[in-house]
Amino acid sequence: MSVSMYRLTVPMFQRGLASLKTYLDKAEAYAKEKKFDPAVLVAARLAPDMLPLSGQYQRASDSAKFTLARLTGTDAPKFEDNEKTFDELRERLAKTEAYLATFSVQALEGVEGRQITLPGNSGIVLPGDEYVATFALPNFYFHVATAHAILRNQGAPIGKRDYLG
Repeated sequence: MSVSMYRLTVPMFQRGLASLKTYLDKAEAYAKEKKFDPAVLVAARLAPDMLPLSGQYQRASDSAKFTLARLTGTDAPKFEDNEKTFDELRERLAKTEAYLATFSVQALEGVEGRQITLPGNSGIVLPGDEYVATFALPNFYFHVATAHAILRNQGAPIGKRDYLG
C-alpha cells in the first residue's frame, strides 16, 4: 500500500512546526526564569559557521513551503528572513502553517512523478517522491533538529518528547 504525497508532506511539516512552536514557548519561559534577554537565544549558534536559531526557523519554514510549491508547480509566499524575536518567529510559523493549510489531498495527487530540480546549482532533477524522501524531509528535519540542539546547548529545558511532538 502506498502513502499519499499529502500524508508525506503536509502533516509532517505541520508536526515539525508544532515542535518549533513548543521550543519557542519553553525557551521564552527559560529566558524569563533565568532573567536574560531572549534575543541571546534567537541569535545563538552551535558553531560560528552555522546559522543562528532564527536561521534554523527560517530554513525550516522555507523547506516546508518551497517543497509544496515545487511539487504543485505554484509560487510559495516570500518572507523577509528578518526575524529577531520569539514573537516574530511565531508569526513566521503561523504564516507557514496558514500556507500549508491551503493544500488538500487532491492538490498533491500525482505529484510523485513531477520532475523537481533541486535548489542551488547542482542540476540534479528528481521525481517528486524521491525529492520528498531524499531531500525535502531530511532538510526540513535537519533544521528542526538543529534548532532543538541550539536551545539545548543554551540550557533551555526541551527534550526528545518536545521534538517528537
